[in-house]
Amino acid sequence: MSAVEQYARAHLVTDSSEGHRAVPVVLHYDPEADPHAVRIGLPGSHDRVFARQLLEKGMRAPAAAGDVHVWPCGRVQTVVEFHEQDGVTVVQFDASALIRFLRRTYATVTPITH
Repeated sequence: MSAVEQYARAHLVTDSSEGHRAVPVVLHYDPEADPHAVRIGLPGSHDRVFARQLLEKGMRAPAAAGDVHVWPCGRVQTVVEFHEQDGVTVVQFDASALIRFLRRTYATVTPITH
């Protein structure tokens, strides 16, 4: 099994005058490290790791687990929100990039259902 890494563009949503700022992100999945987790790398900060299943569910309807919230925003966007001690980071993705990433992760390893 090999890792999946995909580069994408997203919008970092802030309450500053910048509003939405386009940023490069790295979507990463390593089934050998953890077959249930995905990682999102944002510029200038630590990677955020959370359940792949949460990302998938949140693309269809609002979903949350711990400090990570994911929800569809219209028909073509998905929002991922990270709650941390020093504030909230909100990242808006084109859903098509996340769908492509998830498809690649499932092609790498079969999902485990309960």
